[in-house]
Amino acid sequence: MRVFSTTDVHQVFFNYRGEELRYSFVSHLIDAFERHGIDFFVDKYEQRGKDLKDLFARIEESKIALAILSVRYAESSWCMDELVKMKKLADQRKLQIIPIFYKVSARDVRKQTGEFGENFWTLAKASSGDQIKEWKEALECVSDKMGLSLKDKSSEADFVKEIVKEVKRVIAAIKLEEEENNLEEKGESLRIAFSMHDFFSIVINC
Repeated sequence: MRVFSTTDVHQVFFNYRGEELRYSFVSHLIDAFERHGIDFFVDKYEQRGKDLKDLFARIEESKIALAILSVRYAESSWCMDELVKMKKLADQRKLQIIPIFYKVSARDVRKQTGEFGENFWTLAKASSGDQIKEWKEALECVSDKMGLSLKDKSSEADFVKEIVKEVKRVIAAIKLEEEENNLEEKGESLRIAFSMHDFFSIVINC
């Protein structure tokens, strides 16, 4: 497991199928994030037997999650459980998910069709009904979001640049929103302080 982060404030969590992308696309993405100074967490090994709560804690520490959806993504209950956790946090407005459709269509993800769907339903055969329901809801949710898509025979180098640009845009938007919220909180504190001052002035005058 590897962490590259000087601060967790705007950390980006990588959710991806390691066996398929770890030493190819994701390694290029990691290199680009390091060069651009983007803080991130990536589980490089998917250690079997390790408690998923550790990864869930990393997701909770993050402000952004990249859901890198690929053909073999739905083979992994690990990926799917992370995605369910990500959806729950996104529903609470605690996390922003950026879907990355890596040589797979948003439609196949949403409907669980094509080769992506075949892998999903193979996994589902060994899973419980409640678990399958949560997985389907998470896939439908993420595929309905505005994401970035890489098609066959497209430039991965250009795609990585596009992802970096989008992540930077989202980080800037989060920072701006936080600054505005801080100003509102300070304004409310000042209003309360002035109100208390006025109240005590009236009491003293009485």
